[in-house]
Amino acid sequence: MNMLHKAMTIAGSDASGGAGMEADLKTFQELDVYGMTALTVIVAQNPHKDWDHEISPIGLDVVEKQIETIVAGIGIDAMKTGMLGSAELVELVARTIDRFKLRNVVIDPVMVCKGVDVIMVPEAAAAIKTVLMQRADVVTPNTIEAAYLADMEKVETLDEIKEAAGRIKELGAGYVVIKSGSRNDSREAVDVLYDGREFTIASAPKIEPCYNHGAGCTYSAAITAGLANGLSVREAVELAKKFVAAALRGSFKLNEYSGATNHCAYRLENNK
Repeated sequence: MNMLHKAMTIAGSDASGGAGMEADLKTFQELDVYGMTALTVIVAQNPHKDWDHEISPIGLDVVEKQIETIVAGIGIDAMKTGMLGSAELVELVARTIDRFKLRNVVIDPVMVCKGVDVIMVPEAAAAIKTVLMQRADVVTPNTIEAAYLADMEKVETLDEIKEAAGRIKELGAGYVVIKSGSRNDSREAVDVLYDGREFTIASAPKIEPCYNHGAGCTYSAAITAGLANGLSVREAVELAKKFVAAALRGSFKLNEYSGATNHCAYRLENNK
């Protein structure tokens, strides 16, 4: 019997199931990776208050115990981060990477929520920038997060995306993938991969209409799964682009407030 490769996500729980560790674990499963999670926060949406997001952090000691279970107790082939709600938690992740000499580290610098373009937890964002960038094999910011990491006022055009990628690479990241997605006015969704030498630009027509809640988590999780399965970074990024595109094509409405990407769409499309 073949053993599945294993991956860990250190992320929050999205009670609605579209983003966070729910998206990560669904993506891992669809890409033949055994997923494990160290839960950092629980996010509930209030249906009686216009879907207002209510965040309940998990104690740092509990997060540490979860990580110990996964990494020391079982072992992993790749890992990713999602919502890290404090500087102390970011530092715990950094210590974990160093202590266990973890490889295939994907940092999804979750600093903003869908539809909101302000940094949620400034001290955590600062720690991600100063502590985790240098430990990331791959970092996957959107354009708002890229602007913060690159100390730029805005990142919108292709030239600005390239400049931001160069600046983030200088922070120590192995590969930088910047997603423009829904935050540009173009009819194209443009992703830029930078390895310190060359830029690889992946452009595809935007999928409209669609529901993109959880698309960023899904994208970074697909990269993580690809790396866990032995793909190169470039191959993993190409896989992630295809996986997310299928998930967006198959996206669906949850309620009057939200919809979700369809994590089984890639498999269903390829099994036709």
